[in-house]
Amino acid sequence: MTSTANAPASGGGSASQPDHLGHVIFITAAAAMGGFLFGYDSSVINGAVEAIRDRFDVGSAALAQVIAAALIGCAFGAATAGRLADRIGRIRCMQIASVLFTASAIGSALPFALWDLAMWRVIGGFGIGMASVIGPAYIAEVSPPAYRGRLASFQQAAIVIGIAVSQLVNWGILNLADGDQRGEIGGLEAWQWMLGVMVVPAVLYGLLSFAIPESPRFLVSVGRTDKAKEVLREVEGSGIDADARVREIDHSMRSEVKSTFKDLLGGRFGFLPIVWIGIGLSVFQQLVGINVIFYYSSSLWQSVGIDASSSFLYSFETSVVNIIGTVIAMVFVDRLGRKPLALIGSVGMALSLGTAAWAFSFKTGTGDDISLPHAQGITALVAANFFVLFFALSWGVVVWVLLGEMFPGRIRAAALGVAAAAQWIANWVITVTFPSLSDWNLSGAYMIYTFFALLSIPFILKWVPETKGKALEEMG
Repeated sequence: MTSTANAPASGGGSASQPDHLGHVIFITAAAAMGGFLFGYDSSVINGAVEAIRDRFDVGSAALAQVIAAALIGCAFGAATAGRLADRIGRIRCMQIASVLFTASAIGSALPFALWDLAMWRVIGGFGIGMASVIGPAYIAEVSPPAYRGRLASFQQAAIVIGIAVSQLVNWGILNLADGDQRGEIGGLEAWQWMLGVMVVPAVLYGLLSFAIPESPRFLVSVGRTDKAKEVLREVEGSGIDADARVREIDHSMRSEVKSTFKDLLGGRFGFLPIVWIGIGLSVFQQLVGINVIFYYSSSLWQSVGIDASSSFLYSFETSVVNIIGTVIAMVFVDRLGRKPLALIGSVGMALSLGTAAWAFSFKTGTGDDISLPHAQGITALVAANFFVLFFALSWGVVVWVLLGEMFPGRIRAAALGVAAAAQWIANWVITVTFPSLSDWNLSGAYMIYTFFALLSIPFILKWVPETKGKALEEMG
């Protein structure tokens, strides 16, 4: 399945406002619910980390494997979603993802052993991987060309909103349990409710998928051209030449070159240079430690002496900062360009991470009796928020924009697959190593992330191309 999420917003087709723009927005928002679940599921575990550690009496290494288990499912889900969607359609894939999300939420909330919880995390991860591929592709395929850029941003916005909502829900549940992650509410512990509440948006995602049309691109591919014309009129306006649009879609699909892994090979180091740049972007995006904030922030603040209820509130506040940074990136990515925004982010992240590392070096005490001096505690909190802000306004958005634009058309699909796989692997590495690194030396862990933020600066300056204002066909 070829996504056109990064096609120019003003390219081809009818540029007039569709007859039912509100309906188009509803369709886009319904598809973006997959992004919301992506963000929600990725972050909701944050509130349950310490309770799971206590409930199953596990060390940091085993705990990290359970937290990171979802990423294994993500990799498989992302790898299979495209081909599956080309066979059975985008809507059916959304419905499958909804079922996986629902099953994962119920199973994760009612585990009888640690391996059982890990299994449900993998199943939920498979749904995340599918949603991360299907959502952007579907939105691009149903969006009127004149609105495609803005509607495509719904997916990223939904992800960061999902992260924020999961933190807010976790905080609310914790308050109902009097600040105890293992406090009982209606026969279940608080952390079980945190993981189980995802049933609500998961079921809603499935129900909404029955209310939106199939992608015109898929309908053309299976010969249902009359239905494709009907959907095109529905989303692009009744005044369009639906016959011409169907011919255009059919011609585009017939002329596409299906890139393979072999097409990426070349040069002295295995892959083509541009593929290595894509892998580098993906890896740096994760090695700065951003997912430590979203997977472990509540645990992190508790590890330096902040009480559980306050740590959850700080995690939610950080998620709001993430939303603000994402909006800033969406406003400036086409105005400033990709490279300047990435450089601003790298410098800001390095300074913020270095400051946090300094503050955490003042941690005193052992076991449950750990604290930071007041000044260093405030400094660490502010630095963490600035880190999230600089990441969100730069690398959080820019990397996906660049990966969609920088590869030549003949290798774009395969190169994107390799870069995305590299990102999941780097994400997994950071996720499984943080608890052990934190136990070893929290300040040292943040110095490592600072080092990678600094290293990303010469990488951007020397190797990353600027794609602002260039047509996709110019990427050679």
